[in-house]
Parts: sequence; C-alpha cells; structure tokens
Amino acid sequence: MLRISALFTVPGDALAGAAAAGTRPHRGTFLAIGTSLCLYHAGMALNDYADRDEDAVDRPHRPIPSGRITPAAALTAAGVLTVAGLALARRAGRAPLAAATALAATVWSYDLGLKHTPAGPAAMASARALDLLLGATATRPRAFAAALPHAGILGAHTYAVTSVSRHEAHGGSTAAPMAAVAVTAGIAGVTAGGAGALRSLRAHRRSAHDAVLPASMGRRRPDAGAARALPPDRPVTGRPEPGPRAVAALAAASYARTALTPLVHAALNPSPQLTQRGVGAGIRAMIPLQAALAARAGAGTTALAVLALGPLARRLARKVSPT
Repeated sequence: MLRISALFTVPGDALAGAAAAGTRPHRGTFLAIGTSLCLYHAGMALNDYADRDEDAVDRPHRPIPSGRITPAAALTAAGVLTVAGLALARRAGRAPLAAATALAATVWSYDLGLKHTPAGPAAMASARALDLLLGATATRPRAFAAALPHAGILGAHTYAVTSVSRHEAHGGSTAAPMAAVAVTAGIAGVTAGGAGALRSLRAHRRSAHDAVLPASMGRRRPDAGAARALPPDRPVTGRPEPGPRAVAALAAASYARTALTPLVHAALNPSPQLTQRGVGAGIRAMIPLQAALAARAGAGTTALAVLALGPLARRLARKVSPT
C-alpha cells in the first residue's frame, strides 16, 4: 500500500531545496526529509482508502480490495503518518511547519476530493513544489523565494506525469503523454544548461545572499571575510563550479533517458500497460531531476548523493510498482 519503490523519490525534494537555499544539509534538512516521507506515505494510504471502490473493479489486487488491509486501517495509517510528519516539521521550525501544514492539506484535499477533477494535476504539482520548499525553509527559514524556481520546475514535471496517470487504468490518451514528452524535453534542456533559467537562478541566489548580509553593508559586494563565510558549494559570483555543471548535465541526461522513451511509447500506443509504464518512469525520473536542480544550484556532492538513489528505485520498481 505504501509503494516502497517510490520511497526514494522523496528525499531529493528536501535536498534540492537545501541546495536552492544556499546551505549544506543539516539537522533541519533531515527533519524535513522525515516529514516528507511521513506525508508522502500518508498520501499513499489515503489514496488507497479513497479509491477502494474504484480499485475493486480496476485493481482488485490492491491491498484493500484484496482484503489484506481494511479501509479503517488505511485511514488510521494516513492520520498517524500525517501527525508524525507535522510533529517532525515543528521541530524544524515555524517556516517548515507552515510549509508542511500546507503540504498536508494539499495531500488530503487531493486524495479526498481533487484527484478526479480538472484541478487534480495542479494539486499534485503543488504538493511536490511544497515539498521542495519545505526542505528549503527547514534548511534556511528565509529561503522561500530562492527556492521558487526549483519548485516550479519540479511542479511542472509532476503536473505532466499526473496528467498521464489519469489514464493509466484504461489508456486511450495520446495528448497527455505527448504533452509530457514536450515538458520533459524542455526541463531537460533547462537543467542541462538553459541560459535563461540559469540567469534567473543566479538572480535569486544573489537576492538570497543580499538578504543575509548585515544591514550596514547595504548592497555592496561582500568583502573577502564574508566571501569565506559563504558555503564552499556556493561561489560568491553565483557561477556554477565545473564539477556541479558536469553533474547537472549528467543528471539532466539521466532524467531525459528515464522518462522520455516510456512516455513516447505511451503516446504512440496508449494502452493501459504502456501508459502505466510511462507514469512509473515519470515518477522515477524525479530522482535525476532533483539531482540536476541541486547541481545547478552549485551543490555537486548533494546532487551525486541524490542521483545514487536512482538505481535503488529502479531495482525495487521491478518488484513493487510505484503507481
């Protein structure tokens, strides 16, 4: 019920958010990861609870229709995991608690009401974007604005994959997979080295750096002592280091390779089986996308750590479907 193979797509949200915040991961970041895992799995349990009647017809092998888990147990698990997630967020601080509360509300609203409406993909995209912002604010409370470009890119990918997932039970949609192919190709280009997006990210980084300078310094360039105080992964100039740039290109290529081919197959032959494969690939592709975003923010080591989760997710997906 908790889709263990999708577990590895969650930590990268917070780590990409931490990279966007301009600070190395620390205790607050890992509290955010714990929060994300709890809320993500709460959503999985709540999804099965809400879709139990539909699954009885289309997916009788699922835990609730098959009788392995009762609806009450699934709902209780969702409630307990939500409370646990919010408790972890509270320990991280007020800003991450606010983000986690908004995330929990989005998850419950999606599963219990918005999933089968036109607002469904937008709600799911908002949840992923909020998860990244949760990691950013848990790492540095005032990092919300700096992390918005990353959150927008992750949200766009999530919107596209969720639009495809609405047809995985019966297939028949060519438009949704084709749109997802276009979005994926665009995101791969941006994260691999899109100049316009990079300028935007640099501007946000400079604004974030200015926000933490002492008021007496105003808008002046930081002196050598201030430069040394900045995290090593974040150059004062805002220019990505060669290492992170190469990692970003590698992660973007992995992202495109993971998602594009299954989505193209789903567009050419929109059968339920190929559509479901496209959705599963889109979910797994979040890992290299998170890595690309982290690397583009200058956190090459963090990006490599996120990228290493990909093979684990792929191996588990062969045993437990992420959808």
